[in-house]
Amino acid sequence: MRRLVRLRCRLRCLLREERGSATAELAITLPLVLLVFGVVVGGVALAAHRVGLTSLAAEVARLEARGDAALAQSRIASFPGNPGIQRSQSGGILCVTAITSPGSGLLQAIRLTARGCAAVIESDS
Repeated sequence: MRRLVRLRCRLRCLLREERGSATAELAITLPLVLLVFGVVVGGVALAAHRVGLTSLAAEVARLEARGDAALAQSRIASFPGNPGIQRSQSGGILCVTAITSPGSGLLQAIRLTARGCAAVIESDS
């Protein structure tokens, strides 16, 4: 009987010592989980912005190659973030490079670049 009482006392002491350990573990792991979640969401946002920028560069190259500079300019103006556009032409190929920063805050330190090329269509007039 005494053994049972001692065993019960030891179990209670052990349980008292571990009180609050779940709270401490949660306090440590929750910020880490939120940090990882933020990095993943930021990465997805960067990838989506990069896809849009690549599409913009290709579309502007096609429009300017066929002579629709006004339509190309309106497409550039409608893209978020006011991207910088650089053009280069070699032979019959026009290449457009679009450069922008995605968003604000820490993301502004990142520069995204996309390039699109198209064959220049010569007008017969």
